[in-house]
Amino acid sequence: MYFNKIEKLNKLALHVESLIFIGNPSISFDDIKNALEESLSTEFTDEQVADCIGFLMEKYADDAYSIEIVEIAGGFRFMTKGSFHNTIGTFLKQNTHKKLSKSALETLAIVAYKQPVTKSELESIRGVNCDYTIQKLLEKDLLEISGRSDGPGRPLLYSTSIKFIDYFGLRSIEDLPKPKEFDTIENQVGEQAPIEETLNEKNNHFEKEEK
Repeated sequence: MYFNKIEKLNKLALHVESLIFIGNPSISFDDIKNALEESLSTEFTDEQVADCIGFLMEKYADDAYSIEIVEIAGGFRFMTKGSFHNTIGTFLKQNTHKKLSKSALETLAIVAYKQPVTKSELESIRGVNCDYTIQKLLEKDLLEISGRSDGPGRPLLYSTSIKFIDYFGLRSIEDLPKPKEFDTIENQVGEQAPIEETLNEKNNHFEKEEK
């Protein structure tokens, strides 16, 4: 009888574990219980649900795991343990300071000035396949899907995101440098400043105006 109870607890705990895993940013006790009852078509007592949560919290408290279940913001969520924060912080710092590639900047510039734009339109301008670049920019939240075109097949439309504006230090999309600011001076010596530098210079100009 005791072992049957433990086995049932373990099976139910797996469902609870999956719910806490997808909780964003956390999942409340009531939401866990309601999801269990509807998905498993069974009524559970508060004690049963609490036992599962307690079992999981004890399980992940073990040093064999780098994550733990924490009660936070009125619910439960998985979080990394404190001893790994330095490693994670290093990764996030490195990832944040990675510069955008030339292809990513070219794609961003086209979207910024032509938006909303389809992938085929981007590729016709750049002359290369943009699948990988678009995916990476979506992952970085610099681009977003803003709808579908009315053209054949109704392809996805891409636009710049709020993070794009923040990334380049702009007040709004209207503050993008005008095309004339990118004019190449005839017989210019040296390389033209990249879009990141031009945008940063524009942002510095705004800051001086405000002072």
